[in-house]
Amino acid sequence: MVLKSFVDVHPDSHFPIQNLPFGVFRPTEASPARPGVAIGDYVLDLSAVSSAGLFDGPILKDSDCFCQPNLNKFLALGRPAWKEARVTLQKILSSTEPVLRDNVALREKSLFPMSELEMLLPTAIGDYTDFFSSLHHAKNCGTIFRGPQNPVPLNWFHLPIAYHGRASSIVVSGTDIIRPRGQGHPSGNSPPYFGPTQKLDFELEMAAVVGPGNELGKPIEVNDAAEHIFGLVLMNDWSARDIQAWEYVPLGPFLGKSFGTTISPWIVTLDALEPFACAAPEQDPKPLPYLAEKVSKNYDIALEVHITPSGQKDSSVVTRSNFKNLYWTLTQQLAHHTINGCNLRPGDLLGTGTISGPEPESLGCLLELTWNGQNALLLNGITRKFLEDGDEVTITGVCKGEEYNVGFGTCSGKVAPAPCP
Repeated sequence: MVLKSFVDVHPDSHFPIQNLPFGVFRPTEASPARPGVAIGDYVLDLSAVSSAGLFDGPILKDSDCFCQPNLNKFLALGRPAWKEARVTLQKILSSTEPVLRDNVALREKSLFPMSELEMLLPTAIGDYTDFFSSLHHAKNCGTIFRGPQNPVPLNWFHLPIAYHGRASSIVVSGTDIIRPRGQGHPSGNSPPYFGPTQKLDFELEMAAVVGPGNELGKPIEVNDAAEHIFGLVLMNDWSARDIQAWEYVPLGPFLGKSFGTTISPWIVTLDALEPFACAAPEQDPKPLPYLAEKVSKNYDIALEVHITPSGQKDSSVVTRSNFKNLYWTLTQQLAHHTINGCNLRPGDLLGTGTISGPEPESLGCLLELTWNGQNALLLNGITRKFLEDGDEVTITGVCKGEEYNVGFGTCSGKVAPAPCP
C-alpha cells in the first residue's frame, strides 16, 4: 500500500509524502527565516511543528535545530536525527494520523501555500567544491580544447578532479545572474579582450550537501562517506567560457566561474532517493584502495534543461540527461576530498560537475551542445550559440516511481546585463 498524505498532492507533483525535501523559507518579507519541508503545493513549517512538541523522539525532542534560520544545526546531528525527522514527518502528514490533520489551529500556523513564500538558501555554505565527474563531459571538453587524440588526461581516470569554487556567490533559484566582465583571448597582436563575456553558458549539475563533517587531519573512509551526505540539490554552475579559456592555464577556473552559481531551494535526502539507487558505471582502471567501494551506486534522476529566450513566453528543452551518467560517485568525491586531511563542515556544497550523457541531446552545457559556438541551437525559431541578456535557464530533476515521483522542483536564473563600465 502506497503511503498517502492528508494534504492533497497531485500525481505529477515532485513533492509527495515519499519525498519531503528540506528547505528554508520566509512567509512574509518581515518574517524570520525558518526550516520547512515541501508537501505537494505546501510547505510545512518545522519551527511550528517543533514548538507544538510533535518531534518527540530522543534526538529531536529537546533540540532547537528547527528554530534556526538555516539547516546547518540539523545537518550536524547526522543520519540518526535525519531518520527520526523523516519518520515523524511521514507519520504526522499521513492520511491516517489525526494529530495535524484534525488540528485546525496548528494546520493554519504550520502549512503555507508554496506559491506565497520566499524561498532562501537552505544552508549557510562555508565552502564549495566543484568536481569534474562526467566522462562524457570530460571527453567533449578535451576534444574541443585539445583535439581528439588524448581528450581526457590520464589522472582523470584515477581521481575525482575538482577545484574550490566561491561560496559567497551561490544564490537560490529565481535570482538573476549578472553577466560578468573579464579578459578574453587576444586577437592577433592586440591586447586581450576586456568586457562583458561573449560566451555565457549554463552547466547542468547537481550538488551534495554535507552533513556531519570531519576533524582536520582525519579523512572520511569511502564506505562511510554516505553518512556525511544529507542530500542533493540541483545546480547551475554558470560559466563564462571566453574568460575561463584565457585564464585557466595554469591554475584553473577563477573569474570565469566565480560570478554566480544557482541551486534549487529544496534538498532531497539520500533516504528519499534510495528507492532509485542504481549501479554506477564500471571504473577502468580500478580505483586505488582508498576509493574502492563495497557498493558503488548512483541514482536514476532524469534531468532536463529548458531555455526561455529573452522576450519569449515559451521555453525549449535543450538537454535531457541523467545523474546515473556520472563516472565518479558522490561518496568517492567526498572521500577523495578528505583523503589529505581536509575538514568538511555541515552545509558545505560539493558540485558534481557538468552531467553529460552519450547522446547529442544529453549534453550538459552550451559549450558541448554548440561545439564552442560552431553550431547554433534552434529554440522555437530563435538561434543561440551562447546565452544572451534576458534569457532564462531552468533545470528540473525527478525520479519517476510507479505511483509517485521524487523530484527537486526547479533551479532557474535569468541573465541580466553586465554593469556599465
